[in-house]
Amino acid sequence: MPLEPRDLTADLTRFRHELHQEPEVGLDLPRTQEKVLRELDGLPYEITTGHETTSVTAVLRGKGGTTTKDRPVVLLRADMDALPVQEQTGVDFTSRIDGAMHGCGHDLHTSMLTGAARLLADRVDQLAGDVVLMFQPGEEGYDGASVMLREGVLQAAGRTVDAAFAMHVFSCMAPHGQLLTKPGVMMSASDGLEVTIHGAGGHGSAPHKAKDPVVAAAEMVTSLQVMLTRQFDMFDPAVLTVGVLRAGTKRNVIPETASFEATIRTFSEENRERMQRVVPRLIQGIAAAHGLTAEVHYNIEYPRTVTDLSETQRAEQVIGGLLGEERLTRLATPISGSEDFSHVLDRVPGTFIGLGAVTPGVDPATAAFNHSPHAIFDDGVLTDGAALYAELATTRLASLATEPASAVTA
Repeated sequence: MPLEPRDLTADLTRFRHELHQEPEVGLDLPRTQEKVLRELDGLPYEITTGHETTSVTAVLRGKGGTTTKDRPVVLLRADMDALPVQEQTGVDFTSRIDGAMHGCGHDLHTSMLTGAARLLADRVDQLAGDVVLMFQPGEEGYDGASVMLREGVLQAAGRTVDAAFAMHVFSCMAPHGQLLTKPGVMMSASDGLEVTIHGAGGHGSAPHKAKDPVVAAAEMVTSLQVMLTRQFDMFDPAVLTVGVLRAGTKRNVIPETASFEATIRTFSEENRERMQRVVPRLIQGIAAAHGLTAEVHYNIEYPRTVTDLSETQRAEQVIGGLLGEERLTRLATPISGSEDFSHVLDRVPGTFIGLGAVTPGVDPATAAFNHSPHAIFDDGVLTDGAALYAELATTRLASLATEPASAVTA
């Protein structure tokens, strides 16, 4: 009997809970890697692990269709890392690691892709090409995708993949089990800002005898928000949020320095380039006006996540056929979060799919957002996610196998 997605429900739930209880942050995820390798053990995959990071790449050689050196290749990606967040959900499989939590649902992504690995292995005789499974560390600010690209994940099957797919669960925003797509710009670019203002310390009672960096920092934070409304088109938005602000040690001491850090999100290349010019100029101008100096580090991070129209349309057809058209929602506007899967989509056509994992009966509009210590992701989406991963690979390989040779990536 062929393996059905529902047959995996108990195993996927068990595995997801194991991952959730032992989260790891960053590029070095040895225990997570070990768990993934255990789940793949015994399946007919060619497995390699990363050199710079604890990634896992698994290649399945399909046995269906015609046998040629140019057989199509499809990539499926799941990120594996957690966040430096203290979990406060109260679920019975709460994180056992102090200060770490799977607050963005990557434990679900990893579990779903291992489930897809089993489904694909069971139908290997039908696959008209090869499948690359990309288990990636370090999505949360460490750019693990770029590391895996440097190490050749796109060529793991012997030739560059023809299409790439990834999914991401949400603890809010979408009803349970709802799939989200958007052709074109789906998620924003993400860049980082680090600023240190240098002044001259002194006594809080005599600010005129010091050069106060705190006041300048406060003015910069406010002025950056005003700048967004005056220099950027409201119909091509940009977001700048200061998440770190540091200064001083005691209320009556003017410190020598003050610093802050911000995240910057843009949805067009024009605005991304403009931000790189106007933000440092504004900060340096305010510092000079106060007789201070400022160090500005503008860090280029993730590009926009831009999905391919054709691949998105194909994925939507798969979703409709597998799960029902009522489960599909096309987003009207991009999401202001960012993804390092954008680096993959910069190189090969593909798409990115959202999946509502809010607890059934909970209002998505009021549920805790991804990255919250209260974010809860429901296990009920695991089976559908595994099935969708597998079906995306199976159907895309079948269609690629019938396309003219010139249409397949060389």
